[in-house]
Amino acid sequence: MPVRLFSSFAISLTLIATSFFFSLPARASSDLAPHVAEAKGVIKQFAGALGKELKGGMKAGGPVAAIGVCNSKAPDIAAAQSKASGWSIARSSHRLRNPANSPDKWEAGVIDGFLKRMDKGEPAKALEHAEVVKVDGRKMFRYVKAIPTGKVCVACHGATLKPEVEAKLKDMYPDDKARGFKVGDMRGVFTLMKPL
Repeated sequence: MPVRLFSSFAISLTLIATSFFFSLPARASSDLAPHVAEAKGVIKQFAGALGKELKGGMKAGGPVAAIGVCNSKAPDIAAAQSKASGWSIARSSHRLRNPANSPDKWEAGVIDGFLKRMDKGEPAKALEHAEVVKVDGRKMFRYVKAIPTGKVCVACHGATLKPEVEAKLKDMYPDDKARGFKVGDMRGVFTLMKPL
């Protein structure tokens, strides 16, 4: 399965609250609970590996360097995690930085549902969805978890960006729509899938 990723420095700091991956109740029946727990573990591993790379980029050259690290390292990390875990691991969003990470129809529906739940006051960190669906005639377990915008995320995803960040994003992502987020907003989603 192809690995899609939207490049983003900010993903590293959705990891600040990694503990919430294991504290939320699944919005699925109890027979899906083991799959949900496994998906959360896969997300934790992926986000931790990417976060380590991004922290190194930030240390080496600030947000501009982190954008480059995310662009070059995130696909390799996702591919390695996908191979090791047997899950298809991706990120997507309602406001894309990289159009190659566009959600499929099912993901778009889940993301739209998340946005409606947020409009009713539900926090981004609580948003998750698990479901068994058919994909090309095959039974698949799909899991989507919102990525909340953290304080550090606004350096590359906020309304006001430093000129050097703006220039790097314009160069790498001329159609970037992943800006204007505030702390606590849903910036995107982790989306995982595996055959049953």
